[in-house]
Amino acid sequence: MTGENHSVAVEVKSLDKQFGNIHAVRDVSFSVKHGEVLGFLGPNGAGKSTTMKMITGFLEPTAGTVIVNGHDVTIDPIKVKSSIGYLPEGAPSYGEMTVLSFLRFIAEIRGFSGSEMDERISSVVAKINLEAVLGQTIETLSKGFKRRVGMAQTIIHDPDVLIMDEPTDGLDPNQKHEVRSLIKEMAEKKAIIISTHILEEVDAICSRAIIITSGQLLFDGTPSELRSKSEKNDIDDAFRIITTEHYQKQGEVAHS
Repeated sequence: MTGENHSVAVEVKSLDKQFGNIHAVRDVSFSVKHGEVLGFLGPNGAGKSTTMKMITGFLEPTAGTVIVNGHDVTIDPIKVKSSIGYLPEGAPSYGEMTVLSFLRFIAEIRGFSGSEMDERISSVVAKINLEAVLGQTIETLSKGFKRRVGMAQTIIHDPDVLIMDEPTDGLDPNQKHEVRSLIKEMAEKKAIIISTHILEEVDAICSRAIIITSGQLLFDGTPSELRSKSEKNDIDDAFRIITTEHYQKQGEVAHS
């Protein structure tokens, strides 16, 4: 699953974001093809969520461009959002709604109605195993089921670009396996970006990995190329080496 014969779905060019004095994202560039699952890695506060929000059009870049399926996110945000499925951090939803009413609400926003809407909902409910909780309000669900509802709203319109912030956060091992299997299943035809701090996820489902620290891109390559940065051939160790070296260099610059 290399994505070699697939077209570019997301192109990020010289992306920059400043919040006052805070330089959250610094000149980040990368592209993702259909057929690729990109693991977006970095320590807490590295700029991962900020980058994802700019790709999805929820935050405007200070500089740089994002092109999704040929459309510039700042010039044509509606076109971009229609082809993206976005699972934000924490999978926010409306707690007082039942699962079914929430999915109907999302399907309507996405432009579905009548039998087409019913088919879309039935399809995602079966795919994500939500049958048992359709009549429950979202606030009464376990964390695992809330995450599944978030995943359902992400894919209800069958987008060809998926952007997911910590999709397996807080899930038990069985639920993680289910979500990862679903991502793998969808990966053949879609471009998928997953922000995660669970490094085993990179080995489990990603064809490529990026490491971002202090808003800067430090690594872009395959999971095996990442592992080779460690003498132990260990992905956790490689991550520590890359990010620690960066912080050490920053410290040297600050003291010079």
